[in-house]
Amino acid sequence: MRILLVTLLVVILDQVTKFLVKGIKIESLGINITGMPYGSSKPLIGEYVKLTFIENPGMAFGIDVGPKMFLTIFTIAASVFIFFYIYKHRKDGLVLKLSLALILAGAVGNLIDRTFYGLIYNYASLFHGKVVDFVQVEFWDFTFLGRTYTTWPIFNVADVSVSLGFLIILLFHNRIFKHESNSVETGTAGNELLNESSRRPLNFENNSNGSITPDNLKENSQIEDTKENAVSRPGGTGENKD
Repeated sequence: MRILLVTLLVVILDQVTKFLVKGIKIESLGINITGMPYGSSKPLIGEYVKLTFIENPGMAFGIDVGPKMFLTIFTIAASVFIFFYIYKHRKDGLVLKLSLALILAGAVGNLIDRTFYGLIYNYASLFHGKVVDFVQVEFWDFTFLGRTYTTWPIFNVADVSVSLGFLIILLFHNRIFKHESNSVETGTAGNELLNESSRRPLNFENNSNGSITPDNLKENSQIEDTKENAVSRPGGTGENKD
């Protein structure tokens, strides 16, 4: 389960960057981060990559899939499922575990925003917070799910983590699912061999001295006895006729 350290590190990085952008004040801990004004933008790499602070009520890249409560519950369920899947397959290949750990980190990172940010910043109730996004990449205009974008949707570290996890699965899906298939086939072959061995009957027969001997052992004894008699019996073989 050490792969979950990747999940933890990504979640921490995601939340720290969001606090630096949005700002946070915790007087009891002496924390007072000013952050950026909402909607403001700063260039990072010329005019192509900018630091732009916005918030969205939907999922990754601002995609809206329905009521916020439904999205929150779905994300919780998906995160729990991925966690137990990683635990169940903790001895499998690193590629699959790494991709799932990244997807889990992204889901948890944005889930924290939707679950607690409304209460932390005092603008909504539990489970009704907004996700902080701040990375803007200039791109050509395009339409996706009925929405036209004049720039690439502004995203955050959690979105990058989810995207990277799915990208790893797409790039290495042959290796991942081949490993899974080989594991299943090996287990099936082993079970069939054990079942075949267990189905072979052993026929026993009582000996004259009261002991029980399997048929195959008795047959071997008879063969040896026949050879001995053939040598010792007069006229049994060509060599003894003289």
